[in-house]
Amino acid sequence: MMTRSLITVLAAAAISTTAVVAPVILTPAAAQAGMSLGVTIGVPPPAPVYEAVPAPRPGYVWAPGYWRWEGWRHVWVPGYWVVARRGYHWVPDRWAHIDGGWHHERGHWDYDYAYHRG
Repeated sequence: MMTRSLITVLAAAAISTTAVVAPVILTPAAAQAGMSLGVTIGVPPPAPVYEAVPAPRPGYVWAPGYWRWEGWRHVWVPGYWVVARRGYHWVPDRWAHIDGGWHHERGHWDYDYAYHRG
């Protein structure tokens, strides 16, 4: 009976360890997704694709296109309109070279201190 219990415990440990370790092993060594708002990879993004910025549109802000990491490669996401938020400004998506890797910081709204001071 003891041997059967030991085998059951070891099998359960092996399965749970595999469930935790396998995704790490199967994830490309160059990419790490975390709790942050972006992804860090070892591959630099290609040069930006320059798009013509459309004429201003009342009540909207233009979010320029950016390179998104999709599995094993960069994919261009074209620019798009975002509904404006009073007292905030749009910070576009960008790639930053941090600690030897490339980190994608997603576009987001940032508090506009100058607007709120006035």
